[in-house]
Amino acid sequence: MHREKLLQLLKNYKTPFLEESAMLERTRRFVAAHEDCFDRALVPGHVTGSSWVVNPRRDHALMLHHRKLDLWLQPGGHADGDADIHNVVIKETSEESGIEPEHIKLLSHDIFDIDIHTIYASQHDHRHEHYDIRFLLEINDNLPVPGNNESHQIGWIPLTHIPRFNNYRSFYRMIRKTRQYPPAS
Repeated sequence: MHREKLLQLLKNYKTPFLEESAMLERTRRFVAAHEDCFDRALVPGHVTGSSWVVNPRRDHALMLHHRKLDLWLQPGGHADGDADIHNVVIKETSEESGIEPEHIKLLSHDIFDIDIHTIYASQHDHRHEHYDIRFLLEINDNLPVPGNNESHQIGWIPLTHIPRFNNYRSFYRMIRKTRQYPPAS
């Protein structure tokens, strides 16, 4: 599996957040050490791709109430061996939102955020880490968002209300970063 593209993206990524900076370094080391980092069967962990989807005004983000995890999250998921992380993010966003890929706009090919989180052991999985690479996407919030069966609910959440749905530190980071992007013209 070719991971050079991801290694280059990680090399170019800079963040002012100390906690994220530490996760960036851990992610770089992990990807460099594991040729099969995109394979979900890799037990210590694997690369996942997520999207922070905003509307054109940049005042709402698309979030879903994940059925299996019982959490409000951004769209995303496993790479399943696909080393093209941009492709993973668009595919997962389309699948989870129910919106066709041609209506999903990648606002930048650069990484938007990085997070490492633990997935605890269950009847289906061993305990492992998700090295989550996140990108900023835009979808017109006038489009219907049917979602899929992986979620109880999906919808546009005002940025100011997101901490009521999920108060993980990475969400505060992504909200702050979103405010630096001007609305679409």
